[in-house]
Amino acid sequence: MDFQRYAASLRSRLHGGAVRPAVAVGAAVVLLVVLGAAVWHLTNAAAGPSFEMERAEAMQEEQAEPAAQVAVYVSGQVAAPGLYYLDEGARVADAVAKAGGFAEGAVQDALNLARVLVDGEQVDVPSKAEMEAAAGAAGSAAQAAAGAGGQAASGRVNINTADAAALQSLDGIGEATAAKIIADRQANGPFKTVDDLKRVAGIGDKKLAALRDAICV
Repeated sequence: MDFQRYAASLRSRLHGGAVRPAVAVGAAVVLLVVLGAAVWHLTNAAAGPSFEMERAEAMQEEQAEPAAQVAVYVSGQVAAPGLYYLDEGARVADAVAKAGGFAEGAVQDALNLARVLVDGEQVDVPSKAEMEAAAGAAGSAAQAAAGAGGQAASGRVNINTADAAALQSLDGIGEATAAKIIADRQANGPFKTVDDLKRVAGIGDKKLAALRDAICV
C-alpha cells in the first residue's frame, strides 16, 4: 500500500514537472511575438513619414520640367565662336563665357554684358580694327544721308546716322562712347527709339536724360 502511494506521488511530480517547462516556452514565444510586433510598429511609425516625404521629393525632381533655353550665335573675337544654348534669362556675359571668353584684340566695352539674351540673336564681339572701319563707313553714310554730320532738321543729332564727330558734340559723349554707339547700331540694327540708346554700355538712365533733348532717331 505504501509502495502504491509512493508511485502515485512520483507520477504526479513527474507530470507536473513536464508541464511547467512547456508553459514557460509557450509564454516566451508569445512574449517574443508581442515585442517583435511592437518594434515593427514603432520603426514604421518613425520612418514612414520621412520615407514618404523623400519619395515624394524624388518624384517631383523626376517630373520637373527642364529650364527653358535660348539659342544664341556668338561670333567675332571669342575663343570658340558658335551656336550655344543657355538658360532663359542669361546675359551677354554668359554667352561670351560659354564661347570660351574674349579672344585677344576683342573690344569688350563694345558690348553691354548685362543685357538679357533673346532667343535667336547673334552676339558679335568686334575687334578694334572692325570698330574703326565701321565708324568710318557709318560716318560716310551719315553725311550722305543727313548732311552736316547727322544733324536733323530739328537741330538734334540723329543717333542712327550721326558720325563719330557729331556724336562727340553731345554732352558726355566722348570718343570711346561714340565708337560704342556706332558699333552697336552696326551689330544690332538702328535704334528704334531714343530709349534704345541704353543698350550701349556706359549709357544709363541719368546720361540718357541729359541727352534726350539733343538727340533723335
